[in-house]
Amino acid sequence: MSDKKKLGHNSKKDFLKNPVEHIDITSFDSRKIISSMEKMSFVSRETANASKIYNEMLKDKECTIFLTLAGSTSAAGCMHVYRDMVKYNMVDAIIATGASIIDMDFFEALGFKHYQGSQYQNDTELRNNYIDRIYDTYIDEEDLQKCDKIIGEIADKLKPQAYTSREFIEEIGKYLKNNSKKKGSLIETAYDNNVPIFCPAFTDSSAGFGLVMHQERNPKNHITIDSIREFRELTEIKIKSKGSGLFMIGGGVPKNFIQDTVICAELLGKDVDMHKYAIQITVADSRDGACSSSTLKEASSWGKVDTTKEQMVFAEATSVLPLIASDAYHTGEWKKRDRKNFSKIF
Repeated sequence: MSDKKKLGHNSKKDFLKNPVEHIDITSFDSRKIISSMEKMSFVSRETANASKIYNEMLKDKECTIFLTLAGSTSAAGCMHVYRDMVKYNMVDAIIATGASIIDMDFFEALGFKHYQGSQYQNDTELRNNYIDRIYDTYIDEEDLQKCDKIIGEIADKLKPQAYTSREFIEEIGKYLKNNSKKKGSLIETAYDNNVPIFCPAFTDSSAGFGLVMHQERNPKNHITIDSIREFRELTEIKIKSKGSGLFMIGGGVPKNFIQDTVICAELLGKDVDMHKYAIQITVADSRDGACSSSTLKEASSWGKVDTTKEQMVFAEATSVLPLIASDAYHTGEWKKRDRKNFSKIF
């Protein structure tokens, strides 16, 4: 019996045939679009103001720029945007969900792909074909489990002790130097440029499955993830920074984690300023007290973010992020920045 007859109308091959292509912010110049949007209203003007603030961050030589990632924009075609923000010195540290770094970036570095699909597809048929869906994007579950397995194998070779997610992701960067099928991943680029990546909820991803398998194989001699120490490490970066700015995609744990460094530093007796610049691109609503951990103005009441140069952009990130990043790339303030090399301070 053929696969099609066993699994329904479509086979796995029918579903996984159109790979997602990641947008290249260096291939087009969005400055004229951003300039025109500045004279408009609604989300257009919010986007233009976010671009202006981001260029101010890049121009401010004392400003440490933190990029936070939540959601699935990497799988949706923005993976190279984040990679290029690191490559062209437009980001100094990254705080992300485990899925953004492992299930998406590491996954593609191993040679696997995300595929264009449909949000209207019958999910039972997808499950029968062992395909996972992120809205209108498909992932081969068998490939994802290979990713889980490799994470466990990387852990098997490490000295049994506690690691921060930053330290473990550095080990992944070392692994990719010799084993990546797709060069130029975010992890490998960050590793090459001493840009630390933190995943405060690291186990909520393929990393979690891989590390569980690692611990199952090594019940008495295994690694574990120390999320407390990584909070201290991230706070240390904030303390060493004369100024700081946030570029936040979505919200959730990464957003709150970096904002809390201001409070943590104060509790440690250090005199630090609130984050001077802040941009958040989100579709979350603020009326239920959420907005993926509050609006930026609300965060000011907690002593986390200065309200002088902040911008909420209420948009789906794949629609406006490439415009903001391309504008910054072609404006070129990054060319005058010195690399912070924060990975070296640990």
